[in-house]
Amino acid sequence: MSHLMGSIPTHYFINLFFLKWVKHVDEQGRAYFYNADGTRSEWTLPNYNASLQQQKEIVKSRSLERRLQEPVVLTKWRHSCVVLDTNDKDFPFPAKNAFPENGSSPSSPKHQTTDQEKYGLLNVTKITENGKKVRQNWMSSWAVLQGSSLLFTKTQGSGTGWFGVNQSKPEFTVDLKGASIDWASKEKSSKKNVIEMKTRQGTELLIQSDNDVSIMEWFNVLEYAISNQTVESEEALDDEMPDSPGLEKQDKEKDHKDSKKLRSLKISSSIDSSEQKKTKTKLKKFLIRRPTLQAVREKGYIKDQVFGCNLSSLCQRENNTVPKFVKLCIEHVEEHGLDIDGLYRVSGNLAVIQKLRFAVNHDEKLDLNDGKWEDIHVITGALKMFFRELPEPLFTYSHFNDFVNAIKQEPRQRVQAVKELIKQLPKPNHDTMQVLFKHLKKIIENGEKNRMTYQSIAIVFGPTLLKPEKETGNIAVHTVYQNQIVELILLELNSVFGR
Repeated sequence: MSHLMGSIPTHYFINLFFLKWVKHVDEQGRAYFYNADGTRSEWTLPNYNASLQQQKEIVKSRSLERRLQEPVVLTKWRHSCVVLDTNDKDFPFPAKNAFPENGSSPSSPKHQTTDQEKYGLLNVTKITENGKKVRQNWMSSWAVLQGSSLLFTKTQGSGTGWFGVNQSKPEFTVDLKGASIDWASKEKSSKKNVIEMKTRQGTELLIQSDNDVSIMEWFNVLEYAISNQTVESEEALDDEMPDSPGLEKQDKEKDHKDSKKLRSLKISSSIDSSEQKKTKTKLKKFLIRRPTLQAVREKGYIKDQVFGCNLSSLCQRENNTVPKFVKLCIEHVEEHGLDIDGLYRVSGNLAVIQKLRFAVNHDEKLDLNDGKWEDIHVITGALKMFFRELPEPLFTYSHFNDFVNAIKQEPRQRVQAVKELIKQLPKPNHDTMQVLFKHLKKIIENGEKNRMTYQSIAIVFGPTLLKPEKETGNIAVHTVYQNQIVELILLELNSVFGR
């Protein structure tokens, strides 16, 4: 294909409503015509005929075909000719480099991407913006198509230049990159000649003009601009002329912020990784140097709790065979509560009991004469809780069945059998049991004041001091035996713990 150098030849602009043909003369003086979108060229101007509605249908067809990047062949179009100079700034399409090959039939000229420009009054309304519904009223707006942007303003600019003096800033700008365009349905608008445009940013707007020719031209130009943008590379898109000084500044600021944020993330990630390594190293060294639990306990840094502690371990820690807390409670009750009605049967305030439990477990200096513990039922409740929370009951699991069998024997044999079993218990269990039962005996001896009997004490302490390791379906039967064993020991206290 030859390229005409030197003087620029005269061109003619043919307006086929929405399809524009350009007349050109080659070096041999032969005239030919090509349509401005570069899809077809002819030696003679095609003669077509179609109604406006048919034109819209064909535009839809062309829009689909263009997306598929296939050539377009139009038939039966009526045309009107308007002679324009292609150097005129109103001319919307380039005409350079569009020559048929010498000595051959004309072929579709190779398209060169340039920034086309079109402007005019349009009616416009937004349906959605950034994916959100923002239905606005129709407004008349001065529209300017420039490169890949469609700009709207309230006032008309002078000529085609957008950045002239005393011109208002755009009301809003539509990015045509990745956009789609079609004729709007009646559901979208009841007006005629309405174009529906959707952008990749989630903006949807309607464009309308009462002038049939004008709206067809706008549709063709916009569709042409959009299709051009889809085939350009990302590098070409980045190199486009900025839409406006304000937009350019915003883009630069955004790029700067994104770059700064990326560097910050990389630095932060690097710092986090470094800090994690340091933390892991320090933690590893600490774990290696960390003393054993036994060593810490031996130095007195950690002490086991009193409630819920194994009885033998607690007594060993306190260097005694009876826990200090048990003796402390018994002494306090015998000094202040022997005449209190319902002693050990009446429950104390659980919240206060828990506070006392906490104080004992944390080795706080405990004074049961403190006003906080003035309710004697709090002291008795804490003592019952201590025995209830032992990991193994005072009458050990291994001896439970033996005690049950002993209580089933003849009355004369029961006492001796129970006495022998108690002797087999560990020393802390034996001594603690002896101190506790002697105390309970004193409670019963003051029964006229506190109304506590052998049977009532046995009911309270039986299930607490004596229970099987695994509960079975014989709970009721076990309860009877538990109470009988405790009651027997209280009745025969001197015989059981005597020589």
